[in-house]
Amino acid sequence: MRRSVPALCALGASMLVAVAPASAKKQDETLPPPPGATKNVEYLDNLPEAANATAINFLEFRARDVYDTRSRKKVDVMLVTGRFGLKTYSLKDRAHPEPLGAVTMEQLRLPGDPPASVSNPQSTFWQNEDMDVDSKRKLAMLSRDPRAYRGSTSRDPYSPDPNGAINVAGVYVIDVNDPRSPSIRAFEQLPTGHTTTCVNDCRYLWTGGPASTTTQAAAGWTFGRPIIVTDLTNPSNPIGHTLDPVDLFRRDGVTAYSHDVDVDAMGIAWVSGDGGTRGYWTEGRHRDPLSGEVRWATPLDPIPYGGGGMTADIVGDEDGGFEHNAIRPVGNDAPKGDKRYKAGELLLSTEEDFGPAAEACSKRGQFAISSLEGSFNGESWKSTPANKFRLKNVGTWNPFQKEGSRPTPTGSCSAHYFDLDGSIVSYAWYAEGTRFLDISDPENPVQVAYWRPDDTNVWAAENHKGYIYTSDANRGVDVLRLKTKAKAAGRRGREVVAPAMSKQQLARVAAASKRWKADPATAGLCLLQVS
Repeated sequence: MRRSVPALCALGASMLVAVAPASAKKQDETLPPPPGATKNVEYLDNLPEAANATAINFLEFRARDVYDTRSRKKVDVMLVTGRFGLKTYSLKDRAHPEPLGAVTMEQLRLPGDPPASVSNPQSTFWQNEDMDVDSKRKLAMLSRDPRAYRGSTSRDPYSPDPNGAINVAGVYVIDVNDPRSPSIRAFEQLPTGHTTTCVNDCRYLWTGGPASTTTQAAAGWTFGRPIIVTDLTNPSNPIGHTLDPVDLFRRDGVTAYSHDVDVDAMGIAWVSGDGGTRGYWTEGRHRDPLSGEVRWATPLDPIPYGGGGMTADIVGDEDGGFEHNAIRPVGNDAPKGDKRYKAGELLLSTEEDFGPAAEACSKRGQFAISSLEGSFNGESWKSTPANKFRLKNVGTWNPFQKEGSRPTPTGSCSAHYFDLDGSIVSYAWYAEGTRFLDISDPENPVQVAYWRPDDTNVWAAENHKGYIYTSDANRGVDVLRLKTKAKAAGRRGREVVAPAMSKQQLARVAAASKRWKADPATAGLCLLQVS
């Protein structure tokens, strides 16, 4: 394992509730849903051993690489990451994943990380939101947040720490060529490490976040860590360009938290974070709107494309909001119903902000659809506090005061990761469960299905070949499928009706909210456990 020389963030409130494993596992057989509320969703399976999952991704293998058979058929493998490390599952039966292998949190522990114990249960791997994979070389990239193994965002690596932590961030490269026995190929220490994403066909990584150390903030990373580029040409010897940060000055001219990256069908890398979402060319020859020159884009010297922050009436602040993650649909796979989707003129984004509990996602922490019109000449990169540029809002959705949402506002309510399948958005809303929205009309997103067990605390919902796999801090992974009635509801343009949240779930959410506090280092965007 190679380690270089040292050069949200969304920790949702965990409500520890035991989940009974599914008793029957027959092909496509649905199960009785757990206590809670569900509409237009089939419940197929649950993987309770994956509790505290944060992200899911998929790789395709030859059957013989998974089962030692001569079959030429293909088998999908699901990768699940969380505090436990990394788990792999066969999706030979997509409705019922079967365990294959794992890289444990103990294997990911670096020299100097404090051991886990009954008195020190938080010394685990963290966090690897939005895990990315290299489908050709069969690699998984796990970002290590400095808060892993009791670390801190504010303290420098290997500085004195009251928890005995080393506060190291970076990226693990995991070899998954044998999904039954994944292994650590390399670790590259970086000054960033909350999320990491492949760019340029995974020859490079863009790694961002979290909040800055005290030293970094004083040196110019005022409101958070930007993007650091890693050359992944040789997966056994990744090279981090730690002195060449990308996506600087994102918050009206000030460097702030670059949280997550999503690469669209045109190859534009969209970086979401404090101050908005901005897209970059990372390869090819293009006009640079800031200089007017036509030049070659590279991961280390990208060319601005478009994007920006959102208006205060949507995000509750004057700084463009904290855009947690975003998807820019474009091309034939974009949602139908509005020609702006196919043309790539609309941006879908999450603002993660728990805000005052009484607002409960209503004035911040929403899902938003914004127009990119007027942002393609470097406007966001030229934005200043005195002359702000903001994207025009097209539509929003949140569960506040809607059927099926809690009647009494409490914490743990914010939009988080979502996935897009045609015109259907699968959306994780923490204790508000997984919501499915039809966005055919971008000005009027409507809920067409929902999955809200009483014990849910969901972080992400991933679509894969007709199935939905959720990352749930309490329940592990739920395997779901939308009923045909969901699409019918979308065509009608009317939201489905859900029952009020149960007393049991309201009590769990209220109790959990008391056990967690907003992280002052991220202006309340991240919840941390009260010791």
